[in-house]
Amino acid sequence: MAKVRKDLRGRSLRKGEVQRSSDKRYMYTYTDPMGRRKFIYANDLTELREKEAKLMKDQLDGLDLYVAGKASVNDTFDRYMSTKYNLRESTRSSYFYTYDHYVRDTFGNKRIAEIKYSDVLQFYYYLLNEVKISLGTLDTVHCLLHPTFQLAVRDEIIRNNPTDGVMKEISRESGKNRGIRHALTVEQQRAFMEYIANHPIYYHWWPMFTVLLGTGCRIGEALGLRWQDLDYDRRTISINHSLSYYQKPESNKSVLRISKPKTEAGIRTIPMLDVVKDSFEMLYEEQLENGFNETEIDGMSGFIFCNRFGTVPNPQTVNHTIKRIANSYNADEVVRAKKERRDPIILPNFSCHHLRHTFCTRLCENETNLKVIQSIMGHRNIETTMDIYAEATEEKKQESFENLATKLDVFEKCLVERMTTICLIYNKLTTKRT
Repeated sequence: MAKVRKDLRGRSLRKGEVQRSSDKRYMYTYTDPMGRRKFIYANDLTELREKEAKLMKDQLDGLDLYVAGKASVNDTFDRYMSTKYNLRESTRSSYFYTYDHYVRDTFGNKRIAEIKYSDVLQFYYYLLNEVKISLGTLDTVHCLLHPTFQLAVRDEIIRNNPTDGVMKEISRESGKNRGIRHALTVEQQRAFMEYIANHPIYYHWWPMFTVLLGTGCRIGEALGLRWQDLDYDRRTISINHSLSYYQKPESNKSVLRISKPKTEAGIRTIPMLDVVKDSFEMLYEEQLENGFNETEIDGMSGFIFCNRFGTVPNPQTVNHTIKRIANSYNADEVVRAKKERRDPIILPNFSCHHLRHTFCTRLCENETNLKVIQSIMGHRNIETTMDIYAEATEEKKQESFENLATKLDVFEKCLVERMTTICLIYNKLTTKRT
């Protein structure tokens, strides 16, 4: 049995209590909700235990001493993150990266009880104008700060959330717009794929980009595909997991991890187009000759895509490759167009996710059932599908009206009949005058 500690007067001390030999003061040690060690001091044991009782009450009420008017934004953010038990590890890592990169060393040091609406507004303008972040990145920062302050409101640390309405004013006054992700045009898509297929260096990327443009998969979903996820008999692809590449919070090392798709709707089955099937067969034949991917990630193996090191590529590598290919293509296209005396077809700056958006746009151009599109894309909200559908069909307006004029000759017949009537009336009037 462990020996019970006692003070100098022989009284038994509880767990966490000690009497210091240096000045005879009593001290109680505890761990706050953030996992940090804290201390309470008193001149006698009775006073110490009164403070312990108050501390316990405050903790039970969710208002521990370190928060009561003295907490910084950093303290409150860390407290907020400690309540997010169901976050994926990659999402948690992304949240901490964004917060640590833009907030922790500056705005995060301020006391949360002293922050006003204008302080938040000035900080956001600082990020936009001095740090030069985009409005989309600022949205991400705001999505971390707003619930952090809201937690303090609910804990009755502050009365109002100073971040309320800030983004609306920023959007109105800054003159900046959120970047809109546009799909590649049919010409651009065709030029991109033909350039890869015929290039002596980039040709081996053709199967991957064919899969991305032929399935609409997110890059993590595509890189996570295994041979067993393909059903050649039913001509379907099962999307049931995703591959994430992120930096671990406790180190600078980035790792690949298996997770569920971005949303529950992301678990889906996609029909396999002929060109996508051909791409998979090309990869299979290539790996029969050179060896299959033997990487094991979180117990999963048999991954379809493989880099030159025999491992699964990470999303950053694919995005960097797109940039290199696009730059190389544009340089060659300008020269070719000049020789052929035509306007060049220039590729914009785009990423893997633009390829998903491009697939969705092509699908919207050929399919009118929004629920079918939503199911194939794995969109959680139909609004996302409708936004892309609206953008895709906007470009089809002119074509639709031209088709309408060709197919519906009722307007032409009415016009002919009307002109005939006018001519008859005119002839009668002319005859009477004569």
